[in-house]
Amino acid sequence: MTILARAADRARSAREPRILETGRSSLRGPDRLARGLGWFSIALGVIELLGARRLARAFGMQGAEWLIRSYGVREIASGLGALSINPASGIASRIGGDGLDLLTLMAANCRTRKQRDNVELALLAVAGVSLLDLYCHQELSSLHQRRGTARDYRDRSGFPNGKPKLE
Repeated sequence: MTILARAADRARSAREPRILETGRSSLRGPDRLARGLGWFSIALGVIELLGARRLARAFGMQGAEWLIRSYGVREIASGLGALSINPASGIASRIGGDGLDLLTLMAANCRTRKQRDNVELALLAVAGVSLLDLYCHQELSSLHQRRGTARDYRDRSGFPNGKPKLE
């Protein structure tokens, strides 16, 4: 354990969890998966931002390039959230985005067989990644949940000498 981790443990109260390990190797499986999903999300967002016209043509969504670019911005923001200290909110954002992607792909106006094939392949890919996102969020929730009883602060006033007396 590093000096910083020991110092952080000294600053914590007896009820708060202790830092057991630090560094890259201290990340558990769900944290590593969230990090991988975060980088995947950022890469996909950049592709959607820069290749919106090509994606729109491939999926039969000409004229909706602005929508694909906005989905790219959403993907990048979700990816940054997944790379944060608490990745659960970023992964939850990815789950919501996956649902939106699925609905958008189902509404695509495919004119050719190739476009239909592209949409079907994209639907399969998004559905697979959605299952991975759901699994990751469930594992993160169970790994990082607080155990024990919650603190009760109802008796505290927030003033240094208790509640002020009103005359």
